[in-house]
Amino acid sequence: MHNFTQCIHTNKCVLMEGALGERLKREFHLSFHPDVAMADLIYSEAGRAALRSLWKGYLDIARRHQLPFLATTPTRRANSERVLKSDLTHQIISDNVLFLKEIQSHAGMEMYVGGLMGCKGDAYTGSDALNEEDAYRFHSWQAEQFKEAGADFLFAGIMPVLSEAVGMARAMCSTGIPYIISFTIERNGLLIDGTSIHQAIETIDAATDVPPVCYMTNCVHPDIVYDALHRAFNDTDLVRKRFLGIQANTSPLSYAELDNAADLKSSDPVALACDMMKLRQENGFRIFGGCCGTDYRHMEEVARLLTAGAGL
Repeated sequence: MHNFTQCIHTNKCVLMEGALGERLKREFHLSFHPDVAMADLIYSEAGRAALRSLWKGYLDIARRHQLPFLATTPTRRANSERVLKSDLTHQIISDNVLFLKEIQSHAGMEMYVGGLMGCKGDAYTGSDALNEEDAYRFHSWQAEQFKEAGADFLFAGIMPVLSEAVGMARAMCSTGIPYIISFTIERNGLLIDGTSIHQAIETIDAATDVPPVCYMTNCVHPDIVYDALHRAFNDTDLVRKRFLGIQANTSPLSYAELDNAADLKSSDPVALACDMMKLRQENGFRIFGGCCGTDYRHMEEVARLLTAGAGL
């Protein structure tokens, strides 16, 4: 089996999981912990069964289309502050990794387990964002927990502010585990704090001894990403070389319009997959996954188009 870094650099296409959170609520009728959200689902029989079902469904799609598969622990909110505030123990990180590793052990194919981390505050507004040094200290605990648990890679999801992304990247780098930084970006080509994608990549690469394997975006429609990447300040060799993936929303609405929406915003699987292929064809994307609104239908169509050659 390849290691994670080799997987990303040598494969033209890699499949990442589709939505978990929305499907766990709507299809399995599960409620989330007020502090750590989905991270404690592994402690209930219903939660384990639901997570196992979703991951195995996405894994089966990757297997059928012979694509490497990436999955991440549902631990974006399980940082040191929230775990300490809850009635849970620090073991929650390792328990989540071990649960997903068990699925990996029976996969029979190339699969990697990622430790999912997130910003301290609001990923969609940037409120309560940390400065670089505070972020390094704050996120080091969770990063080290993932290292001890044996995660294959680390994944920083929907990071809205550069300062906290830099500090988190440094914390991840210090573990020696390969990692990816995934930004919250808008159609104007900027992170929530007004930083361009190019500037964010340039800054984080320079601030870390071992830079991220690559950069991504998640919880956003591919059309928004396409427009963001075609802003003149992001239309650079650095961005084309380093910004390589998306976990896509099915809705083209903005973060402000989608945040806390009462109804699920979804779209046609074929249309979404075709929009994602534009990012493969014109921007060289390699990692394709789903976020809000996606299910097996969307990921099946994405995998089909990738392996049919539409994105190669």
